[in-house]
Amino acid sequence: MLAHARGWRGLIELKRQNTARHSPDESTRSTLKIDTFLDGPVTLFRLEFPFPDEETDFSGSPFHPRLGDIKTRIGLRALEVGRHTLASFVEVTFPTANPPSLGTGKYQLSAGVRMLAAVELPLVDPKRHTTRFEVQVQQVNSVGGDPSRKEINHTKLELTLYDVWLREYTFKLKVKPTVDWIRDGETGAVGELEGGILFARHWRAWLMFGRRLWGPDGIAATYDDRVELGVARTF
Repeated sequence: MLAHARGWRGLIELKRQNTARHSPDESTRSTLKIDTFLDGPVTLFRLEFPFPDEETDFSGSPFHPRLGDIKTRIGLRALEVGRHTLASFVEVTFPTANPPSLGTGKYQLSAGVRMLAAVELPLVDPKRHTTRFEVQVQQVNSVGGDPSRKEINHTKLELTLYDVWLREYTFKLKVKPTVDWIRDGETGAVGELEGGILFARHWRAWLMFGRRLWGPDGIAATYDDRVELGVARTF
């Protein structure tokens, strides 16, 4: 229905993640994401449908998906501050997982700010490369749900170097630290390396490898190892 809606502008993305360290928020899963791009003060409306495997270890069980916690995001119009772009968003996660053990059991409310800036790297031809640096800060809190499940209160930081080479090949280097306030401010982080290709018209595919950089097991939004394969189409 979305793809045939007159004048609809957006993105449809499908990705597969195999993750070592099964937990309610980080496990082996497939995810469908649908973005709608809007004009006005609100520029993005997102629906994200995770389908965690019945077996949540690294190998998983891709032919036995279950519904996870559905997430929505509303993005606000970006502001231009000098050479920087500032974008903000609010996000709500619903405890829709079936069975509930594959989700957090909590309603979650979060807000985030993202800064983007064009950069020029040394020894890199700016005529062949388009490079930007991104910083994102997001605070996530549980606001209800199953009282027997763990409360959620953590701050996520994402530092990303993103490059497009010859308008065809993409590269991302990302570091994602998290401060888990439920665990008295303990920190952990993962690093991710991604390579992709822009193919056909409006299509992109990518392969990403991620690994824990520091921190103990159990810190929110971290994992031991991850392999991700994805494809997306913009409209």
